[in-house]
Amino acid sequence: MDFVQLEKARYSLRKFSSRPVEQEKLNLVLEAARCAPTAHNNQPQRVFVLKSAEAIEKADACAACHFNPPLMLVVAYEAEKAWVRDAFDNKNHGEIDAAIAVAQMMLQAAELGLGTTYVGMFAPQALLERFPEMAGCTPIALLPIGYPGEGAHPARLHENRKPMEEIVTVL
Repeated sequence: MDFVQLEKARYSLRKFSSRPVEQEKLNLVLEAARCAPTAHNNQPQRVFVLKSAEAIEKADACAACHFNPPLMLVVAYEAEKAWVRDAFDNKNHGEIDAAIAVAQMMLQAAELGLGTTYVGMFAPQALLERFPEMAGCTPIALLPIGYPGEGAHPARLHENRKPMEEIVTVL
């Protein structure tokens, strides 16, 4: 599948099969995060792989949306490696770097026939309390991942896209 097909076919999967994700495919998804570009190559992104039902349930309790995936990734950045640029823009590049890693993992997963959905509506502090292994990190996303369940399909409005003229301005 070429990239244009991939970007159009990928959607937020909300109905997962119970079929486990093969370790080889998970490794490729994790490699996509490892290779993601970061500011000054600081590589602050951290990915926590939740495989057990207990771990997934603990993370799910911190989220507003529930999808019952066979596998969940928690994407975070290590706070001490999050390079803050300067007084001109004061952006937290750790968060940006981690978000780039999430995007790359989502596209890699789609290319492998897996589905994901970016869950940003969760309680980061509650997640940190439940997972002491994440100390020193700031979670930015939960990433349920797995195979589409029977009858899974894109949301009704998936195909609706604004015209290019509405989102792009050439100066």
